[in-house]
Amino acid sequence: MPFSPTYAYGFDVAADAIDHNGHVNNLRYLEWMLEAARRHSEAVGCDFDACREAGGAWVAKSHRIEYRRPAFDGDRLRMETWLESVERVVALRRYRIVREGDGTLIAEGKTEWVWSDPESGRPRRIPADVAERFRGDSR
Repeated sequence: MPFSPTYAYGFDVAADAIDHNGHVNNLRYLEWMLEAARRHSEAVGCDFDACREAGGAWVAKSHRIEYRRPAFDGDRLRMETWLESVERVVALRRYRIVREGDGTLIAEGKTEWVWSDPESGRPRRIPADVAERFRGDSR
């Protein structure tokens, strides 16, 4: 069971996202995942400033992307993201990207985010009030 409700939004693939193979460049998927994490965090009141006020910052430990099907210029995609788990210092965020027109799963991803001290960069326990912001109404 996910830790948080799914946060989702749609967007169009721009021409500058296309690589020499005629489909979306691999780096764009990572950019989209980071954008989704930022948007979701802002939506629950955990933007950059709120994290600093809580004494920490999210730092990516690892990213994994599995490409299922290519996406192309002009495709309308739906990004879905949620926190799968929140443990002592690590939150595992999942992502799904689906083509809206036909429901095709384009890519899946996950990122391990570590709550860190902004001064030292060392991991810190995720404050309970920060974790609770991501629970939404899913309790």
